[in-house]
Amino acid sequence: MIRINFSQSNGSINGFECKGHSMSAPSGSDIICAFVSSACYMTANTITEIIGLEAETAVDDGYMKLEITGSNEKAQDILNGMKLHLIELEKDYPENIKVIITEV
Repeated sequence: MIRINFSQSNGSINGFECKGHSMSAPSGSDIICAFVSSACYMTANTITEIIGLEAETAVDDGYMKLEITGSNEKAQDILNGMKLHLIELEKDYPENIKVIITEV
């Protein structure tokens, strides 16, 4: 299962951690993993490369983390869009995707 944990404080998302595999198809053919990976990469690249915010990032096989280290007001719409997108995917694939929101 893919687990995506959004960390937030006072309703403001600070970042996300995504880990695991959906196991719905063989590697390279897993459309659910592709959906989630694409959303995570687009969000991380938009925040760090397009908007230019400072963030701690980590990527490994089946793992991605992004934590914004400074002010993140500019990133809220993007992060909320990602969260909404993944929550909707979770509804379609509840055995493969779990979205968690943690207040810190």
